Amino acid sequence: MEYVTVKKPGMLTTVQDLGRHAYRAFGVSTSGAMDPLSFKMANILVGNDENQAALEVTLIGPRLQFNASGVIAITGGNLSPTLNGSKVSMWKALRVEKGDELNFGKCTDGIRAYIAFAGGIDVPKVMGSRSTYIRGHDGGMEGRAVAGGDLLPIGKSLFDFRDLSGRSIRTQDIPTFKEKRSIRFILGPHDREFTESSLQAFMKGPYTVSNESDRMGYRMQGPQLQHLSSADIASDFITPGTIQVPGSGQPIIHMSDCGTSGGYTKMGVIIGVDLPYVAQKKPGDVIHFQPIDVKSAQMAWKKQEQLIADLYLTNKLLPRKVI
Repeated sequence: MEYVTVKKPGMLTTVQDLGRHAYRAFGVSTSGAMDPLSFKMANILVGNDENQAALEVTLIGPRLQFNASGVIAITGGNLSPTLNGSKVSMWKALRVEKGDELNFGKCTDGIRAYIAFAGGIDVPKVMGSRSTYIRGHDGGMEGRAVAGGDLLPIGKSLFDFRDLSGRSIRTQDIPTFKEKRSIRFILGPHDREFTESSLQAFMKGPYTVSNESDRMGYRMQGPQLQHLSSADIASDFITPGTIQVPGSGQPIIHMSDCGTSGGYTKMGVIIGVDLPYVAQKKPGDVIHFQPIDVKSAQMAWKKQEQLIADLYLTNKLLPRKVI
């Protein structure tokens, strides 16, 4: 597959990989896939390294035309994908031919889908990553969302398409975004800056994702949290998953495009395993927070990493590169 033509861009479709982690000390946002678990699975299905660039699709999908044969996989939220007008399966490697068109319909589950192409999207790296950071005009398609008429360059796959087509993720390994599950977080470091009743209210919830939510952060609406003195602190480190509480008392969950420092109290940080489930929430969806200790969070992360490693082994792909 040499390139893919964007006929319609969708609501917000961007080129992403797993982000530019090496430059946070210089104030550069990580960016990268909001739901890294679905992103990695899409790449594994098409024989890519998990960090190769793919498309992140938000709520309303694009219309794409393939200009050569290839293999794709669609994972993440269910945006009702179709190929040449016929419904196609997600979480499965699909063969496409020259002239085929991929389209999307109603969003029925989650909010973000990922489209991986065998060979990856071969745009230039910026600071070691192909991820799009729109606010900084970095990466992807000239630092912006994809637009109608764009030609997405596709790299060369290391595998024969016949060996890739038809592979799928086992049902029990597919993330479920419809289920009601609590979002686990590690408490601190500023939990002592809140009243005891606020701590209990935060854990009891519920909180609703507001319309003021994007790739930078989710503003939540729910029980108002009270500070013992002030919401302001000396500006310090922020990372995706940080739960910050400004003077309004309404939490903000920082996401992939968040900054690297902030001057408001932090209630805690969402564990990496649960961030994909936050990323699949849309405005109006409800979140319940559940505290978890560091050791349990580490065990959950090791379990997820083992799943990814097992998928590589099952599909007889290249040795995994840890990001």
